[in-house]
Amino acid sequence: MAGNPDCPNCEGTGWRQVLRDGVTAVERCGCVETHRKDTLADRANMPARFQTSRFENFRLPRENPIAYESLGIAMNDARVFAREYPFAPKPGILFQGSPGVGKTHLASAVLNELLDRGFECVFFDYQNLLDRIRAGYNAAAGASDREAYRAALDTEVLLLDDLGSHRVTEWVEDTVTAIISQRYNAKKALIVTTNLPDEALGDSKIEKGLLAGQYHPRDTLTDRVGARARSRLFEMCKVIRMETRDYRLRDVVRR
Repeated sequence: MAGNPDCPNCEGTGWRQVLRDGVTAVERCGCVETHRKDTLADRANMPARFQTSRFENFRLPRENPIAYESLGIAMNDARVFAREYPFAPKPGILFQGSPGVGKTHLASAVLNELLDRGFECVFFDYQNLLDRIRAGYNAAAGASDREAYRAALDTEVLLLDDLGSHRVTEWVEDTVTAIISQRYNAKKALIVTTNLPDEALGDSKIEKGLLAGQYHPRDTLTDRVGARARSRLFEMCKVIRMETRDYRLRDVVRR
């Protein structure tokens, strides 16, 4: 791999001359690894909001002992996966829970650590990925839209944020099943976040309304992505449940 084109030591070749015991030799320039990591980070498509997400800056709610313990376990499980990859027991990890509890932060912390270790990673918002894949079928689409589907299939580590947020159609179900199945068969890592309930995890399909005695049915993960995709997903991923009150509401005064 070439080095940094602005490096004064190798002038971008990736090799620099050294003198050893009076003999001139060449060795890899130190800028090569730095340049490679910078390139991987540029290609990762990480939103600016999560580029600094780390385990060290994940906020645990000390004022709520139950939530503190629950989210602490989730953070530890995510850290173990990031440390053990690619030799983790399962090639994927699924963060499941209510909105605002920090699922994307922890998923991004895993991705950032893997980028630091030199693995090729890419971040996609689920709905945005589907929109780009659909746009890629248009002859006037840009190269990045046409390449989005291939990146989701082939990149070593894929982070799929907010899985199931798109309304379900036959095309959506077929597309997400193809992505998950391809990665499952190729044993490629998949990091997923979702707000959707799952009955096998003990979640109910019935949601309590705002009024007394009012209840509403709600879609499950299977409803949104299909049984095949859900089955493969749970087979290849370690499930991390994150259930506590919304972090984004912590400073709201209830009246």
